[in-house]
Amino acid sequence: MSRLKILALLPLAAALSGCDYVVLAPAGDIAAQQRDLVIISTVLMLLIVVPVMALTVLFAWRYRQSNTEARYEPEWDHSTALELVIWSAPLLIIVCLGALTWMGTHLLDPYRTLGRIHADRAVDQSKAPLEVDVVALDWKWLFIYPDYGIATVNELAAPVDRPINFRITASSVMNSFYIPALAGQIYAMPGMETKLHAVVNHAGSYKGFSANYSGAGFSGMHFNFRGLDDKGFDAWIAQAKSAGGALGRAEYLQLEKPSQNEPVRRWGAVDADLYRLILNMCVETGKMCQSEMMAIDAKGGNGHEGLNNTLPLTYDKYARRGAPLGPEPTFVAGTCTPDAPQGQTTASIKAPIDIAPLTGAGLKRPTFTPLKSSSFFLGLRPKSDS
Repeated sequence: MSRLKILALLPLAAALSGCDYVVLAPAGDIAAQQRDLVIISTVLMLLIVVPVMALTVLFAWRYRQSNTEARYEPEWDHSTALELVIWSAPLLIIVCLGALTWMGTHLLDPYRTLGRIHADRAVDQSKAPLEVDVVALDWKWLFIYPDYGIATVNELAAPVDRPINFRITASSVMNSFYIPALAGQIYAMPGMETKLHAVVNHAGSYKGFSANYSGAGFSGMHFNFRGLDDKGFDAWIAQAKSAGGALGRAEYLQLEKPSQNEPVRRWGAVDADLYRLILNMCVETGKMCQSEMMAIDAKGGNGHEGLNNTLPLTYDKYARRGAPLGPEPTFVAGTCTPDAPQGQTTASIKAPIDIAPLTGAGLKRPTFTPLKSSSFFLGLRPKSDS
């Protein structure tokens, strides 16, 4: 074969060698059930498609103009037997597909707790599942292990045959969390939490990525998912802890800034409240959490005083996405600290903003009566001083 022909075949060989059939050969039980659903649905549809294609070729050949031996019935217009076949076969296929879809929708619901590890093994209820908090950033993935007190960027690991409970959110725009070998893709949205329950059955290294375009660094937004045995996972946790460093609010605000093609990073300690603050979009000091804002609105809101409860935004995580039009960006300031010291109620803590200029402008100084207090949200109702 000439050198020219060899060079011409190189792109084809590279393309074929790069084919990855992980969706058809997954490593997790959920992905395996999804694969079976795809295969069964395809086969059922082919039961109609293949005969139709074959009969099309057969009729074209048999009743061609040059075949004078074929039956010629120009007055034929109806056949009860043919009508039954034409309508009953597709109807049965649609019924089967509908049943599969209905069962798959409920059995493979990502919010549904796993009932089995794989086809012949149920979940061991005495063994706690692995909890992982997932945050989609620009343009990288943050994984927090609350039970182990560690965090990683662009690296995820889990023990084989142990259920995994993912809680998923995002910091800015919508993304999609997808590990084809493990389970289907789940959207990650700012200020919202989605969930995914899955399990990995085979040790190995698998690719994870974002399946939803999210900006300039989208193409590099991928990570490595490692399925490990129990000893290997314990060693991985120990290695992450030995990396040192702590991921707190200040460190997260630096990490949250848009960046591309981030290397793997690990923290040996992490703020236990960080994921809640990310989810409620209030990592910045003094910013009101989304859960607090909803609780206040549910109790009637802050009235007119709440219109001025804003502070200038000193850090803009959207800066790389273009300067906003209009006035300078601001955020709603917190009226209280959600976590009170020992022996002190959250309502007794002084508000972190200075409202003296507002009272000087003729507005009454607002105070707040607590309606409900917890470490997650506080419902308040404004009242005016006499």
